[in-house]
Amino acid sequence: MRFYQFILMVLLGFVSCKKEAIHKVDVSNVNIRFSLERFDVDFYTSEKKDLQKLKEKYPYFFPKQITDSISLSKITNKDEQELFSETQKIYKDLSPLKEELKLLFKHVKFYNPKFTAPKVVTMLTNIDYDSRVIYADSLLIISLDVYLGKNHEFYADYPKYIKENNTKEHIIVDVANAIIEKQIIPSKDRSFVGKMIHEGKKMYLLDMYLPSVSDIEKIGYEEDKFNWITQNEEQIWAYFIEKKLLFSTDTNLNKRFIDVAPFSKFYMEQDNLSPGRVGVWVGWQIVRSYMKHNDVSLQVLLNKNTTDLFKESNYKPRK
Repeated sequence: MRFYQFILMVLLGFVSCKKEAIHKVDVSNVNIRFSLERFDVDFYTSEKKDLQKLKEKYPYFFPKQITDSISLSKITNKDEQELFSETQKIYKDLSPLKEELKLLFKHVKFYNPKFTAPKVVTMLTNIDYDSRVIYADSLLIISLDVYLGKNHEFYADYPKYIKENNTKEHIIVDVANAIIEKQIIPSKDRSFVGKMIHEGKKMYLLDMYLPSVSDIEKIGYEEDKFNWITQNEEQIWAYFIEKKLLFSTDTNLNKRFIDVAPFSKFYMEQDNLSPGRVGVWVGWQIVRSYMKHNDVSLQVLLNKNTTDLFKESNYKPRK
Protein backbone atom coordinates (compact mmCIF):
# COMPACT_ATOMS: atom_id res chain seq x y z
CA MET A 1 0.00 0.00 0.00
CA ARG A 2 1.30 3.40 -0.88
CA PHE A 3 2.58 5.52 1.99
CA TYR A 4 -0.02 8.26 1.58
CA GLN A 5 -2.88 5.91 0.76
CA PHE A 6 -2.54 4.66 4.32
CA ILE A 7 -2.53 8.19 5.71
CA LEU A 8 -5.54 9.19 3.63
CA MET A 9 -7.42 6.17 4.96
CA VAL A 10 -6.65 7.36 8.49
CA LEU A 11 -7.93 10.82 7.65
CA LEU A 12 -11.09 9.45 6.11
CA GLY A 13 -11.72 7.63 9.33
CA PHE A 14 -12.14 10.99 11.07
CA VAL A 15 -15.47 11.58 9.27
CA SER A 16 -18.23 9.66 8.37
CA CYS A 17 -17.08 25.95 -22.52
CA LYS A 18 -20.80 26.78 -23.15
CA LYS A 19 -22.38 28.24 -20.08
CA GLU A 20 -25.93 28.10 -18.91
CA ALA A 21 -27.54 31.25 -17.49
CA ILE A 22 -26.51 30.63 -13.89
CA HIS A 23 -27.91 32.93 -11.23
CA LYS A 24 -25.00 34.76 -9.65
CA VAL A 25 -25.20 36.04 -6.10
CA ASP A 26 -23.32 38.78 -4.30
CA VAL A 27 -20.94 37.17 -1.80
CA SER A 28 -18.82 40.25 -1.15
CA ASN A 29 -20.16 40.58 2.39
CA VAL A 30 -19.72 36.91 3.28
CA ASN A 31 -16.88 36.58 5.77
CA ILE A 32 -14.52 33.65 5.33
CA ARG A 33 -11.29 32.87 7.15
CA PHE A 34 -9.06 29.89 6.47
CA SER A 35 -5.41 28.94 6.30
CA LEU A 36 -3.51 27.27 3.47
CA GLU A 37 -0.47 25.28 4.55
CA ARG A 38 2.19 23.67 2.36
CA PHE A 39 2.99 20.24 3.76
CA ASP A 40 4.58 19.36 0.42
CA VAL A 41 7.08 22.20 0.76
CA ASP A 42 7.67 21.73 4.48
CA PHE A 43 8.22 17.98 4.06
CA TYR A 44 10.44 17.81 0.98
CA THR A 45 12.70 20.67 2.09
CA SER A 46 13.19 19.35 5.62
CA GLU A 47 16.03 17.49 7.30
CA LYS A 48 16.21 15.03 10.17
CA LYS A 49 16.35 17.83 12.72
CA ASP A 50 13.06 19.23 11.39
CA LEU A 51 10.98 16.07 11.78
CA GLN A 52 9.74 16.76 15.29
CA LYS A 53 8.40 20.18 14.31
CA LEU A 54 6.77 18.63 11.26
CA LYS A 55 5.03 16.06 13.45
CA GLU A 56 3.74 18.77 15.73
CA LYS A 57 2.46 20.87 12.83
CA TYR A 58 0.96 17.96 10.82
CA PRO A 59 0.21 15.18 13.34
CA TYR A 60 -2.35 13.55 10.99
CA PHE A 61 0.45 12.78 8.49
CA PHE A 62 2.58 11.00 11.07
CA PRO A 63 0.72 8.05 12.60
CA LYS A 64 2.77 5.74 14.81
CA GLN A 65 3.29 3.31 11.94
CA ILE A 66 5.31 5.93 10.03
CA THR A 67 8.78 5.92 11.56
CA ASP A 68 11.41 8.63 11.16
CA SER A 69 13.44 6.38 8.90
CA ILE A 70 10.48 5.95 6.54
CA SER A 71 9.94 9.71 6.43
CA LEU A 72 13.61 10.44 5.80
CA SER A 73 13.81 7.86 3.02
CA LYS A 74 10.91 9.60 1.29
CA ILE A 75 12.46 13.03 1.68
CA THR A 76 15.73 11.90 0.08
CA ASN A 77 14.15 9.69 -2.58
CA LYS A 78 15.29 10.86 -6.03
CA ASP A 79 11.96 10.21 -7.75
CA GLU A 80 9.97 11.98 -5.05
CA GLN A 81 12.29 14.97 -5.14
CA GLU A 82 11.81 15.13 -8.92
CA LEU A 83 8.05 15.04 -8.44
CA PHE A 84 8.31 17.83 -5.86
CA SER A 85 10.50 19.88 -8.21
CA GLU A 86 8.01 19.53 -11.08
CA THR A 87 5.15 20.50 -8.81
CA GLN A 88 6.99 23.59 -7.61
CA LYS A 89 7.40 24.78 -11.20
CA ILE A 90 3.64 25.24 -11.35
CA TYR A 91 2.65 25.74 -7.72
CA LYS A 92 5.44 27.74 -6.13
CA ASP A 93 2.93 30.54 -5.56
CA LEU A 94 -0.54 29.45 -4.46
CA SER A 95 -2.04 32.94 -4.20
CA PRO A 96 -4.34 32.40 -7.23
CA LEU A 97 -5.58 29.08 -5.82
CA LYS A 98 -6.19 30.65 -2.42
CA GLU A 99 -8.36 33.32 -4.04
CA GLU A 100 -10.34 30.64 -5.90
CA LEU A 101 -10.84 28.73 -2.67
CA LYS A 102 -11.93 31.88 -0.86
CA LEU A 103 -14.57 32.61 -3.50
CA LEU A 104 -15.80 29.00 -3.43
CA PHE A 105 -16.05 28.99 0.36
CA LYS A 106 -17.96 32.28 0.26
CA HIS A 107 -20.53 30.74 -2.08
CA VAL A 108 -20.84 27.61 0.04
CA LYS A 109 -21.38 29.72 3.15
CA PHE A 110 -23.89 31.96 1.35
CA TYR A 111 -26.11 28.94 0.74
CA ASN A 112 -25.13 27.14 3.96
CA PRO A 113 -24.68 29.73 6.75
CA LYS A 114 -23.39 27.11 9.20
CA PHE A 115 -20.50 26.18 6.89
CA THR A 116 -17.03 26.77 8.30
CA ALA A 117 -14.14 26.95 5.87
CA PRO A 118 -11.66 24.11 6.46
CA LYS A 119 -7.93 24.38 6.90
CA VAL A 120 -6.38 23.63 3.51
CA VAL A 121 -3.20 21.59 3.24
CA THR A 122 -1.32 20.73 0.05
CA MET A 123 0.70 17.56 -0.35
CA LEU A 124 2.01 15.06 -2.88
CA THR A 125 0.53 11.56 -3.16
CA ASN A 126 2.75 10.06 -5.86
CA ILE A 127 0.05 10.88 -8.42
CA ASP A 128 -2.75 8.98 -6.71
CA TYR A 129 -5.61 10.34 -8.83
CA ASP A 130 -8.18 8.48 -6.72
CA SER A 131 -7.21 10.77 -3.83
CA ARG A 132 -7.08 14.13 -5.59
CA VAL A 133 -8.93 15.95 -2.83
CA ILE A 134 -9.82 14.74 0.65
CA TYR A 135 -12.36 16.73 2.68
CA ALA A 136 -12.84 15.91 6.34
CA ASP A 137 -15.00 18.80 7.61
CA SER A 138 -12.31 20.91 9.27
CA LEU A 139 -9.50 19.74 6.97
CA LEU A 140 -9.16 19.78 3.20
CA ILE A 141 -6.18 18.11 1.51
CA ILE A 142 -5.19 18.78 -2.09
CA SER A 143 -2.75 16.52 -3.96
CA LEU A 144 -0.97 19.01 -6.18
CA ASP A 145 1.00 16.41 -8.13
CA VAL A 146 -2.25 15.25 -9.76
CA TYR A 147 -2.67 18.68 -11.38
CA LEU A 148 0.50 19.21 -13.42
CA GLY A 149 -1.34 19.52 -16.75
CA LYS A 150 -2.99 16.86 -18.90
CA ASN A 151 0.02 16.65 -21.25
CA HIS A 152 2.66 16.31 -18.55
CA GLU A 153 5.08 13.47 -19.17
CA PHE A 154 4.36 11.98 -15.72
CA TYR A 155 0.85 11.11 -16.95
CA ALA A 156 1.93 9.51 -20.23
CA ASP A 157 0.45 6.13 -19.34
CA TYR A 158 -2.80 7.47 -17.88
CA PRO A 159 -6.10 7.04 -19.77
CA LYS A 160 -7.04 10.20 -21.67
CA TYR A 161 -10.37 10.63 -19.87
CA ILE A 162 -8.53 10.59 -16.52
CA LYS A 163 -5.70 12.99 -17.30
CA GLU A 164 -8.12 15.42 -18.98
CA ASN A 165 -8.81 16.72 -15.47
CA ASN A 166 -5.19 16.73 -14.27
CA THR A 167 -5.05 20.51 -14.67
CA LYS A 168 -4.79 23.43 -12.26
CA GLU A 169 -8.15 24.70 -13.55
CA HIS A 170 -9.85 21.55 -12.30
CA ILE A 171 -8.62 21.78 -8.70
CA ILE A 172 -11.47 24.06 -7.65
CA VAL A 173 -14.03 21.72 -9.25
CA ASP A 174 -12.65 18.73 -7.35
CA VAL A 175 -12.64 20.73 -4.11
CA ALA A 176 -16.26 21.78 -4.65
CA ASN A 177 -17.25 18.20 -5.46
CA ALA A 178 -15.58 16.94 -2.27
CA ILE A 179 -17.60 19.42 -0.20
CA ILE A 180 -20.82 18.60 -2.06
CA GLU A 181 -20.39 14.87 -1.41
CA LYS A 182 -20.55 15.65 2.31
CA GLN A 183 -23.64 17.82 1.95
CA ILE A 184 -25.85 15.62 -0.21
CA ILE A 185 -27.99 13.07 1.63
CA PRO A 186 -27.77 9.63 -0.02
CA SER A 187 -30.81 8.86 -2.14
CA LYS A 188 -33.04 5.88 -1.38
CA ASP A 189 -34.45 5.91 -4.91
CA ARG A 190 -32.91 2.94 -6.73
CA SER A 191 -34.45 3.71 -10.11
CA PHE A 192 -32.18 4.84 -12.93
CA VAL A 193 -33.92 8.21 -13.26
CA GLY A 194 -33.69 8.63 -9.48
CA LYS A 195 -29.94 8.05 -9.62
CA MET A 196 -29.58 10.47 -12.52
CA ILE A 197 -31.47 13.17 -10.63
CA HIS A 198 -29.42 12.53 -7.48
CA GLU A 199 -26.24 13.12 -9.48
CA GLY A 200 -27.93 16.08 -11.16
CA LYS A 201 -28.48 17.71 -7.78
CA LYS A 202 -24.74 17.51 -7.14
CA MET A 203 -24.03 19.12 -10.50
CA TYR A 204 -26.54 21.87 -9.79
CA LEU A 205 -24.73 22.62 -6.55
CA LEU A 206 -21.61 23.08 -8.68
CA ASP A 207 -23.59 25.63 -10.67
CA MET A 208 -24.36 27.52 -7.49
CA TYR A 209 -20.93 27.24 -5.88
CA LEU A 210 -18.90 27.87 -9.06
CA PRO A 211 -21.05 30.21 -11.18
CA SER A 212 -18.07 31.43 -13.21
CA VAL A 213 -16.79 27.98 -14.15
CA SER A 214 -17.77 26.58 -17.55
CA ASP A 215 -19.96 23.52 -17.98
CA ILE A 216 -17.18 21.66 -19.75
CA GLU A 217 -14.89 22.17 -16.76
CA LYS A 218 -17.58 21.19 -14.25
CA ILE A 219 -18.46 17.94 -16.03
CA GLY A 220 -14.79 17.29 -16.85
CA TYR A 221 -15.18 16.18 -20.47
CA GLU A 222 -12.75 16.44 -23.35
CA GLU A 223 -13.95 19.07 -25.83
CA ASP A 224 -15.04 16.59 -28.51
CA LYS A 225 -16.96 14.53 -25.93
CA PHE A 226 -18.63 17.67 -24.60
CA ASN A 227 -19.68 18.66 -28.10
CA TRP A 228 -21.04 15.16 -28.69
CA ILE A 229 -23.28 15.18 -25.64
CA THR A 230 -24.64 18.68 -26.25
CA GLN A 231 -25.50 17.65 -29.81
CA ASN A 232 -27.01 14.27 -28.90
CA GLU A 233 -29.01 14.96 -25.74
CA GLU A 234 -32.33 14.30 -27.51
CA GLN A 235 -31.06 10.99 -28.92
CA ILE A 236 -29.77 9.90 -25.50
CA TRP A 237 -33.15 10.62 -23.92
CA ALA A 238 -34.96 8.78 -26.72
CA TYR A 239 -32.71 5.76 -26.12
CA PHE A 240 -33.51 5.73 -22.40
CA ILE A 241 -37.23 5.90 -23.19
CA GLU A 242 -37.12 3.29 -25.94
CA LYS A 243 -35.19 0.80 -23.80
CA LYS A 244 -37.48 1.50 -20.81
CA LEU A 245 -34.51 2.34 -18.60
CA LEU A 246 -35.87 5.26 -16.56
CA PHE A 247 -37.53 3.23 -13.83
CA SER A 248 -35.24 0.22 -14.05
CA THR A 249 -33.35 -0.76 -10.90
CA ASP A 250 -30.68 -2.70 -12.82
CA THR A 251 -27.39 -1.79 -11.11
CA ASN A 252 -25.48 -2.44 -14.35
CA LEU A 253 -26.82 0.90 -15.54
CA ASN A 254 -24.47 2.58 -13.07
CA LYS A 255 -21.41 1.31 -14.92
CA ARG A 256 -22.96 2.05 -18.29
CA PHE A 257 -24.14 5.60 -17.69
CA ILE A 258 -23.29 6.96 -14.19
CA ASP A 259 -19.77 5.93 -13.21
CA VAL A 260 -16.57 7.58 -14.47
CA ALA A 261 -15.58 5.83 -17.70
CA PRO A 262 -13.96 6.56 -21.08
CA PHE A 263 -17.37 6.33 -22.77
CA SER A 264 -20.96 5.31 -22.09
CA LYS A 265 -22.27 1.91 -23.11
CA PHE A 266 -25.29 2.07 -25.39
CA TYR A 267 -24.05 -1.17 -27.03
CA MET A 268 -23.89 0.61 -30.36
CA GLU A 269 -21.13 0.83 -32.94
CA GLN A 270 -20.13 4.41 -32.14
CA ASP A 271 -20.15 4.20 -28.34
CA ASN A 272 -16.54 5.39 -28.23
CA LEU A 273 -17.63 8.81 -29.47
CA SER A 274 -19.71 9.37 -26.35
CA PRO A 275 -18.35 10.54 -22.99
CA GLY A 276 -18.82 8.54 -19.81
CA ARG A 277 -21.45 9.55 -17.25
CA VAL A 278 -24.11 10.59 -19.76
CA GLY A 279 -26.67 9.79 -17.05
CA VAL A 280 -25.07 12.45 -14.85
CA TRP A 281 -25.36 14.96 -17.70
CA VAL A 282 -29.03 14.15 -18.27
CA GLY A 283 -29.77 14.31 -14.55
CA TRP A 284 -28.09 17.72 -14.45
CA GLN A 285 -30.33 19.00 -17.24
CA ILE A 286 -33.44 17.61 -15.51
CA VAL A 287 -32.57 19.43 -12.28
CA ARG A 288 -31.80 22.63 -14.17
CA SER A 289 -35.18 22.37 -15.88
CA TYR A 290 -36.89 21.84 -12.52
CA MET A 291 -35.26 24.94 -11.06
CA LYS A 292 -36.14 26.94 -14.17
CA HIS A 293 -39.83 26.07 -13.83
CA ASN A 294 -40.11 26.13 -10.03
CA ASP A 295 -39.27 29.07 -7.78
CA VAL A 296 -37.84 27.15 -4.83
CA SER A 297 -34.80 27.46 -2.58
CA LEU A 298 -31.70 25.31 -2.89
CA GLN A 299 -32.65 23.53 0.32
CA VAL A 300 -36.07 22.64 -1.07
CA LEU A 301 -34.39 21.27 -4.18
CA LEU A 302 -32.02 19.07 -2.21
CA ASN A 303 -34.87 17.63 -0.13
CA LYS A 304 -37.20 17.17 -3.10
CA ASN A 305 -38.35 13.62 -3.77
CA THR A 306 -36.76 12.52 -7.05
CA THR A 307 -40.05 11.19 -8.45
CA ASP A 308 -41.86 14.47 -7.82
CA LEU A 309 -38.92 16.47 -9.08
CA PHE A 310 -38.94 14.55 -12.35
CA LYS A 311 -42.68 15.09 -12.82
CA GLU A 312 -42.40 18.81 -12.09
CA SER A 313 -39.25 19.42 -14.12
CA ASN A 314 -40.96 19.74 -17.51
CA TYR A 315 -37.69 18.42 -18.89
CA LYS A 316 -37.36 18.44 -22.66
CA PRO A 317 -33.97 17.51 -24.09
CA ARG A 318 -32.35 20.07 -26.32
CA LYS A 319 -32.53 19.18 -30.01
